[in-house]
Amino acid sequence: MPRAAATRTRSWFYTVMGLVALFAIGVGFGRTYAAPMLHGTFAGPGVLHVHGAFALSWVLLFIAQPLLIRSRNLRVHRALGYAGLALALGVAVTMIPAALYQVVRDAGTGPRETAVSSLLGVVTSAILFVTLVTAGFIARRNREAHSRWMLLATLLVIWPAWFRWRHWFPQVPRPELWFGVALPMAWVVVAMIRDRFVRGAVHPVLLVAGTALILEQVLELVAFDTPPWRATAEHLFVWLHG
Repeated sequence: MPRAAATRTRSWFYTVMGLVALFAIGVGFGRTYAAPMLHGTFAGPGVLHVHGAFALSWVLLFIAQPLLIRSRNLRVHRALGYAGLALALGVAVTMIPAALYQVVRDAGTGPRETAVSSLLGVVTSAILFVTLVTAGFIARRNREAHSRWMLLATLLVIWPAWFRWRHWFPQVPRPELWFGVALPMAWVVVAMIRDRFVRGAVHPVLLVAGTALILEQVLELVAFDTPPWRATAEHLFVWLHG
């Protein structure tokens, strides 16, 4: 495929993936956040709004960046890329207090151990997100690698949106499997398939890091709320919350 054609395909693909992420957010948080906000019934600390604003801004930036490449506005693309580092840090940092609030809230209405267990998954997500963004930044001069690192980071950060789809489909059995792993990680597989058709082979970033991300999510599903998981989460909760 000619280089110009490959660039056009790549740019549209990542923009579309960003739009899919935006759609996931709209549906996932429509019932648990947007609707309560519109009706004035949402209750929660300001950090939830701040975290949501950071995460949404990240997705909007992910949509905008390939469009800037298509329009050959590389200077703005690079400037926004540096701004994206601040956004990524904001996303990761605000994950923790937002999760602590949810742990305390859920512990008051359900099993405390399960509520605390959820904290460990948030902490690992924050670490993985920062790791993926850092890898993307380091590889910023390699467009093929850079775009795929940022795609994986974006797919990870919108995981909570996909998981909240369970509120729209309560009849689906084992929502932690279908909305916690299968649906969010299916897009990594979509990116791999797209690579195979467009490039002739899956890019190493997707092949290695993408596969590792899927395996990590499966491992979390299997290990969640087991005694070792609970013990680790409890230590984290005591350390972070006091």
